Amino acid sequence: MAKYSAEIKETAKKLFIKGWSITEISAQTGVNERTLYNWRDADEWEAFAAPDTVEQAITRRINALIEIDNKTESQQRELDSLVANFGNLRINIAQAQKLQAEAVAISKGNYIPHEFRETAPTEDELKQEKKTRRKRREKAPKNDISGITQKQLDEFRESHFFEYQLLWHEKKRQRTRFILKSRQIGATYYFAYEAFEDAVLTGDNQIFLSASRDQAEVFKAYIIAIAKEHFDVELKGQGVIILSNGAEIRFLSTNSRTAQSYHGHLYVDEVFWIPDFEKLWKVASGMSAHKKWRRTLFSTPSAQSHQAYPMWSGERFNKARKEDDKVEFDLSHKTLKDGVLGIDKIWRHMVTVKDAEANGCDLFDIEELQIEYTPDELSNLFMCVFIDDAKSVFALNQLMACMVDTDAWSDYHPEAARPFGNRPVALGYDPSRTRDNATLAILAIPLSPQEKWRVLRHISYNGQNFQYQANRIKEIVETHNVKHIGIDITGIGYGVFEHVENFFPRATPITYSVQTKTELVLKAQGEVENQRLQYSAGDKQITQAFMMITKSVTPGSSQITYAANRSNTTGHADVAWSIMHALNYEPLVPRRKSSMKMAS
Repeated sequence: MAKYSAEIKETAKKLFIKGWSITEISAQTGVNERTLYNWRDADEWEAFAAPDTVEQAITRRINALIEIDNKTESQQRELDSLVANFGNLRINIAQAQKLQAEAVAISKGNYIPHEFRETAPTEDELKQEKKTRRKRREKAPKNDISGITQKQLDEFRESHFFEYQLLWHEKKRQRTRFILKSRQIGATYYFAYEAFEDAVLTGDNQIFLSASRDQAEVFKAYIIAIAKEHFDVELKGQGVIILSNGAEIRFLSTNSRTAQSYHGHLYVDEVFWIPDFEKLWKVASGMSAHKKWRRTLFSTPSAQSHQAYPMWSGERFNKARKEDDKVEFDLSHKTLKDGVLGIDKIWRHMVTVKDAEANGCDLFDIEELQIEYTPDELSNLFMCVFIDDAKSVFALNQLMACMVDTDAWSDYHPEAARPFGNRPVALGYDPSRTRDNATLAILAIPLSPQEKWRVLRHISYNGQNFQYQANRIKEIVETHNVKHIGIDITGIGYGVFEHVENFFPRATPITYSVQTKTELVLKAQGEVENQRLQYSAGDKQITQAFMMITKSVTPGSSQITYAANRSNTTGHADVAWSIMHALNYEPLVPRRKSSMKMAS
């Protein structure tokens, strides 16, 4: 039996974690497949292979596959399978997980989706299919949409969208639409379709503006999926898709320096979570200044202190007007649930999860949501209620000052074997209770007072045993230079801590008490207020989690404590607490000794 070095074995494991099949790993490393299967089972590689969100994984894969000019049959079938149900991803996660499992099976060459055929194609059929596709590419111009008809688009729209989405389509000619919505009701998917439809029919340019590049890429993946699955058109393009009729569909982040040089119909996504909205809107409105261009803003609510709120509330319209000329804007659900055009020419619409259900969306169990989320979380995430950040320990404007474009982090490469090289990181772990996620946060440790803490990544998972969760932490330890692991051992967290101690004896146990929580929160407050913490501008989950933390008084005493409606059975704001557990590596007041040495 051949003997392989520890380095070869570790390389094989890392390729498996990245999603390579055993066959592909064997071809790359020269290790026979049986040995690889034995290693996989003995060392429980699959316990390390949890992906990021399903949406992120599939978005990246679709965008990668679509740019391959001469796809293999396996790659083509994988693409077909991925796009088949991608439109339902945000509002039907179970279906997406099944889709991802199918994609993995396809990559191993042992599955052909039942949606496409009842039996596997013969070799002659595959050759003919390849020949047909090649001829089609040779004859048709790039991104050819000339065969798509108005009738086809109408039939697709009527059969795929709920009543509230059809209302958005009915009002698409409004110059400015502002939509406040529940999460996961299919807004991103619908507006991706609407822009594609308009580009096909009119040749007009379409621009998507999102807080981050990854967020913008989701729109691109939806458009590619819609065109491929329903209209048999394969679209390509890196930052822009140019259709055969000349229409440009662009996908930009809010930090794009060239954004103001483009023009077209504009879609701004999750506006209430975008930092520095006033500056953004000057750029964005410039892209759609001509009267022919339309602007659509849509978002779940953040807090009334956000810079976009005056536009939503009408305060921006009234600001420069005399007292007698000011207009009262009715923002009640009763008024906005059917949509209304204001005197400021903005069409406003509010869609709660209950409105979505009443308009045909049967993808939620509202009673289950009421059990799973606290009243404040349910109101904010699903009922279009803004967070009162006057009650929050962390102010929205201060958190947004911490949001940055992570493209500038040239020293962090998520796909590399060692994503952060040998630079030090601190980990924070917040355990799963009965209904919330367990979360692991990875933070870059500042090397000097001038540097900032950076949230490189946070990983959430639930329903897994202690060993599985410890394995996830171990994976990070093996691929990063970890200096600290802070773990909440109150309750079930102790079980994970015991496993982690076996491979990282310096792990720090954190026992929750009034004093401990106060120290954690004060430390985080200081880092946020001094803008010494940074995280991705597209990661509203971090902002939301910190804003859920409030100050309260302990029962039976006058002691001040901090909470997010946490208990032994319900733990929330887990992302924020995991970040605070990582920040615990540094004292409440940072040491300055090392910086003085560096300065001298």
